[in-house]
Amino acid sequence: MNAPTCLRAEQLEHALGIGTRRPRLSWWLPAGSGVQLAHRIRTGEGWDSGRVEGADSIHVPYGGPPPGSGERITWQVKVWTDAGESDWSEWAWFETGLLDPSDWQALWIEPVETEVPPAGHRPAHLLRTPFSTTSPVRRARLHATAQGLYEAYLNGERIGDAELTPGFTQYDARLQVQTYDVTALVREGDNVLGAVLSDGWFRGQIGITRAHDQWGERVSYLAQLHLEHEDGTTSVVCTGKHWRSATAHIVEADLIAGQFSDLRRTRTGWDVPGYDGQDWETVDVADHGYAGLVTSPAPPVRRVEELVPVSVTRPRPDRQVFDLGQNINGWVRLRDLGPKDTRLTLTHGESLGHDGDVTTDHLRIDMPFLPEPLPAGQVDHVVSAGRPGETFEPRHTTHGFRYVRVEGHPGELTADDLRGVVVHTDLRRTGWFECGDERINRLHEAAVWSMRGNVCDIPTDCPTRERAGWTGDWQLFAPTAAFLYDVAGFSAKWLRDVAADQWPDGTVSNISPACRTEGPNGPVAHLNGSAGWGDAAVIVPWQLYRAYGDRAVLEELWPTMTAWLGRTERAAREARHPDRVLRSAEPAPHERYLWDTGFHWGEWLVPGEHIGDDLPQYAQLDKADIATAYYAHSTRLAARIARVIGRDEKAAAYEELSERIRDSWRTEFIAPDGSLRPDTQANHVRALAFDLVPKELRARTAERLVELVRDAGTHLGTGFLATPDLLPVLADTGHLDVAYELLLQDSAPSWLHMIDRGATTIWESWEGVADDGTARDSLNHYSKGAVVSFLHRYTAGIEPDADFPGYQRFTVAPRPGGGLASARAEHHCPYGRIASAWEVDGDRFRLDVTVPPGTTAEVVLPDGTRRTALPGTHTYLCAAPAALTTTGATR
Repeated sequence: MNAPTCLRAEQLEHALGIGTRRPRLSWWLPAGSGVQLAHRIRTGEGWDSGRVEGADSIHVPYGGPPPGSGERITWQVKVWTDAGESDWSEWAWFETGLLDPSDWQALWIEPVETEVPPAGHRPAHLLRTPFSTTSPVRRARLHATAQGLYEAYLNGERIGDAELTPGFTQYDARLQVQTYDVTALVREGDNVLGAVLSDGWFRGQIGITRAHDQWGERVSYLAQLHLEHEDGTTSVVCTGKHWRSATAHIVEADLIAGQFSDLRRTRTGWDVPGYDGQDWETVDVADHGYAGLVTSPAPPVRRVEELVPVSVTRPRPDRQVFDLGQNINGWVRLRDLGPKDTRLTLTHGESLGHDGDVTTDHLRIDMPFLPEPLPAGQVDHVVSAGRPGETFEPRHTTHGFRYVRVEGHPGELTADDLRGVVVHTDLRRTGWFECGDERINRLHEAAVWSMRGNVCDIPTDCPTRERAGWTGDWQLFAPTAAFLYDVAGFSAKWLRDVAADQWPDGTVSNISPACRTEGPNGPVAHLNGSAGWGDAAVIVPWQLYRAYGDRAVLEELWPTMTAWLGRTERAAREARHPDRVLRSAEPAPHERYLWDTGFHWGEWLVPGEHIGDDLPQYAQLDKADIATAYYAHSTRLAARIARVIGRDEKAAAYEELSERIRDSWRTEFIAPDGSLRPDTQANHVRALAFDLVPKELRARTAERLVELVRDAGTHLGTGFLATPDLLPVLADTGHLDVAYELLLQDSAPSWLHMIDRGATTIWESWEGVADDGTARDSLNHYSKGAVVSFLHRYTAGIEPDADFPGYQRFTVAPRPGGGLASARAEHHCPYGRIASAWEVDGDRFRLDVTVPPGTTAEVVLPDGTRRTALPGTHTYLCAAPAALTTTGATR
């Protein structure tokens, strides 16, 4: 029999430097097996679990002797299934980092700065120390972090391939430490350990306000190199007062403004033995302590892919414009820098102006709470030193762009001279979709690329203007993201920042990590605590549980959820909207559960809505229909979560509360004749998706939603919050045809309008590119791309079951429409590969379904036939839906 595969520790395939002594282990069952009956884990260090009865194959706690800091455990697993006893798996491993503050011997060091330039114009610094080894090294590990961004070097070689380390966290509470295997880089004899250090998020410009110095006024570095020698001895090389610093050739480095490198100032050989660093300054030592040092459960940010430009044009004699053909997050690598002293300027943008030149006008920041508009940034500079083979690759900044303008080059550049480097968290791909309509496939890929452009250690809203971890955006996209990629650790990491950012009164910040100007004492404090945004604290953990079966994330975030819902409950109980007070001095009994105060972003950017300078007026609007709906929805989810984690009393209390809120919503927003107010598409979608309308009114509510869609010329009228639920609600209420008509609509506002306008990522605004080609707002905002979940769950039909999380039991119920004659999707769930592929051939509908070992699927054919599918691949046939037997079906 085959062996288990895909062994993981804490969902990581390469679990180096983890922060727990009891990691949870997972594996896929052998191909051809069905149900696991028992498992046995053994380690190369001598521990053996023996046969453990049960079907658990994900999140199985390691039960061996707890490892110490820096200890590697090798392990393998065998299983017993209904197909018999398996072979032992291949060996896997996990290795701990520095687990306790007392493990740290290193001191925090700060480069010498006689004066600090303005934010956006600060140099990077070089740090170095020589050290010697007199005995051969059999194993070496570097543990490093920084207040700022760092790149570590050993003997002239860059350490690891992680980018933008240590990553973005709520630095007041959490700072990530990376662990590297540097065994191959250590030499017997003389060595040099060094680092490049820049502002990063810690001290550089950040967010829509371009705030800076948010967590400190100086950057610092902490590193500890552990050496195990062949003779059994150990030695440690640490940061401390013996280190030296100097300014780097990177004379400016900022994540938003860009990077300026003067290659003439390169200190050649600074990170190898024999370099004369007598002119370097002795570093300052700081006392930042070791509290809050953590490891990340997510994979690191890496250079994931390189793109070759599809064209190079010259809109003016002094500049050349490269088109990558794809909107990305990252930077470029330019290899022809011209002769010595050539100064090049690289401007990155998502759009071209009418003259064919790069424009960033639509990315400028112009908000009523800012004293003046702010530039888009995203401009790099480099001065050539004229050395053979020199290249420019600015790794201390990032940009969101498809186009890059190069100014100042005396020669003719070609596509071979530049590469677009795609940079984001190196998530494991787990989901795919394709169908017979190429435009739908392009829409799906645009959503994938939009996600890729916005998973850069945190889930950002856009990779250009703000790059902020808006809670509402990830709340909306998390289910889609969890199908496309393994975002378990990535989301858990971010949720810990959400918890760290929560205010004492339970308010959940709009953005996490939140810099101090975004916090309770900042100028935009009044904008926090919005319905649909703060509710991410409840909704995202629930979606992770559905996708990955991880109860631990529910337990960990439970205090954050209850604090948020407590804050919401007080807001509903204790205050009333001024408009409601004017109508009646005394509150009606149901208003105790009506959330109608505070600032709410609301539906945000419905078609034709451009708030801009009207934000103060927009803030005064009564959005109780939205806020109360989310209040009911989140309390209902909290009740389900409480049941899962064994808090039955809390579950009963939240169930009762949710019912009272729902009754309040019905009293306030359902008229005596059964109609809803406000009479908008979004309100009808939410009423159906959150089960707010009584059963007897669901059909009528859905019919009114269809009328509103038809009144808009069969166009959607939803913004951020309701768009992900629009097509599913229509499909679930008997209007699948309308759902597909909206999906395939190609005039504005619509998804295919974006694609037909050349979008390779999803726009923030439905009117992202005007008829004359003028861009507005961000062109890489993934939230509206959540529509592709409809393709996964309805077109292909793969739907998880919350009662059996992690896809232990799931449904495959394709609901074809829109003239499509074929579709296929694949998802790698925690148990293995799920696949659904169907096609229409004449009057016959054929469905192929793959069910991974350890799971069960309910298969529902378009004619209503139901089958239970056990592990394996199965084929089902039925009569094709009448609408798909015509010649109009699209392969």
